[in-house]
Amino acid sequence: MSVPTENTLRRKIIHIDMDAFYATVEQRDFPEYRGKPVVVGGSPDGRGVVATASYEARQFGIHSAMSSRRAIQLCPQAIFVRPRFDAYKKVSVSIREIFERYTDLIEPLSLDEAYLDVTTDKLNIGSALEIAKQIKDAIRDELNLSASAGVSSNKFVAKIASDMNKPDGLTFIGPSKIEAFMARLPVEKFFGVGKVTADKMKKMGLHTGADLKKMSEQELIRKFGKTGKFYFKIVRGIDDRPVQPHRLTKSLSVEDTFGQDLVSAEELFTELEQIAEKVAERLEKNRLKGKTLTLKIKFGDFKQITRNQSFSHPVDDYVSILSSAKDLLSKVELDDRKIRLLGITLSNFGNLIASGRSADPDQMELF
Repeated sequence: MSVPTENTLRRKIIHIDMDAFYATVEQRDFPEYRGKPVVVGGSPDGRGVVATASYEARQFGIHSAMSSRRAIQLCPQAIFVRPRFDAYKKVSVSIREIFERYTDLIEPLSLDEAYLDVTTDKLNIGSALEIAKQIKDAIRDELNLSASAGVSSNKFVAKIASDMNKPDGLTFIGPSKIEAFMARLPVEKFFGVGKVTADKMKKMGLHTGADLKKMSEQELIRKFGKTGKFYFKIVRGIDDRPVQPHRLTKSLSVEDTFGQDLVSAEELFTELEQIAEKVAERLEKNRLKGKTLTLKIKFGDFKQITRNQSFSHPVDDYVSILSSAKDLLSKVELDDRKIRLLGITLSNFGNLIASGRSADPDQMELF
């Protein structure tokens, strides 16, 4: 059986996760929102989905990816706010600058969370726990926002730890505590375990890490595929994934949920023009070119389809993107069906790297 190496045990990993990031930025910038249930994304007429919700809204059961209609049912007095991604990205840059005071080994996961490897830190502080505390203090004092931090010797446990005492939490799980911690962890908290997999596990009598630990590596792989190998390692405290400062960008997406369902081709093409322009701008900003374009269409009844087209060479220009998107849309038999959302995704970037940027520069584009 493999065991954690001395090098991985010596790692000092911090996972920083901003607390209700979009919503708290809105509450910081607009005093009239403070102390009130704020929902970013979606709309008060029930269209769209929630990007994030303030902690006041979460008390009513509202959470990200929930439909606006459901959010209104749970909290009729909720305040819906359109996302201001330029503002969030500006704050994210400031947060990154705070991180860089301590280490250059930073792996952003989105605008509001990142891994930091502080095994060797720039200020020779030595204590990952102290560094996490200083980062949290700087975010609060300089940006008037709060963050939660998890500290451990590997990425998986640090990420789980950051979520344990939100908001404004700071949780340390040392190497000697990891196996006991993993044994108690519910299976739904494991990497790659969604609702379907969690239900499958529970039907098999697997409810915690301790239950998974009873199974051999071969059994786990047979039942859960390649992820089974990860389960086998992590329940034993083994996670040797390094913090990666430059993550390979897989796709870039922009989508728009309309205030009213659209039917006419003219209206749809006009919307595609605006979406294609945003895609081209972001490709240029991130120095990316893609060979595959995907058109996403969501109908008024919430049914969704996608259509793809590949280019002979990578593209990033507005004309190519718009022409491809319009061509794909024109080939769909709409039959006067109402459309509530259109989206364009560029992918297949090859080996291009978005230098120093998140793997998903527009992770939650909910206009």
